[in-house]
Amino acid sequence: DFLLEPVASGRGVIVAVPHAGNWDHAGAYFSVRGLRVISVAEHLRPDRLFRRFLKHRESIGLRILDLDAGVMGELRSFLNQGELVALVADRDLSRSGIDVKFFGSRARMPAGPAILALETGADLVTVFVGYTNEGITINCAPPINVDKSAERKAEIARVTQVMANRFEDAIKANPTSWHMQQRIFIDNDFVERA
Repeated sequence: DFLLEPVASGRGVIVAVPHAGNWDHAGAYFSVRGLRVISVAEHLRPDRLFRRFLKHRESIGLRILDLDAGVMGELRSFLNQGELVALVADRDLSRSGIDVKFFGSRARMPAGPAILALETGADLVTVFVGYTNEGITINCAPPINVDKSAERKAEIARVTQVMANRFEDAIKANPTSWHMQQRIFIDNDFVERA
């Protein structure tokens, strides 16, 4: 309901997911129910591998945008048209993300979901795709309250922290489904390498 109702009424929805379960499966699930799912992918090398991933995701009904400088404008446009935009949001690729408390440590997560929610008025929903004995589960949390009247930078940080808290709670409930394979924590002993 948190995804279907806004889109049915012409409002966009931002779905923020961590690296958990098989989010392609979740995207296909919503695509066959009539929701157009737009997402962003990090451009992988070699190019041939990236194109293969794109072809697979497009074959299951997803529209994938290449992560580049113009992608935020495209995402705003899709959201303003009432589309569903799904973003993997537990790893910041921009190097200008938001520091959050995550599992008792500092991590950096992307500001994009919060920025898009503030700028478009689209609902921001966290979703966790996991595995249980019954199969694949897709758990949607209620929309995160976004205060457009709040100071912008502080509100982006607050919304991103709420998103991180929801990811943490979902991961604690189903830790074997989380498959982050890059270092995301930014404690003092970590020096990011280019």
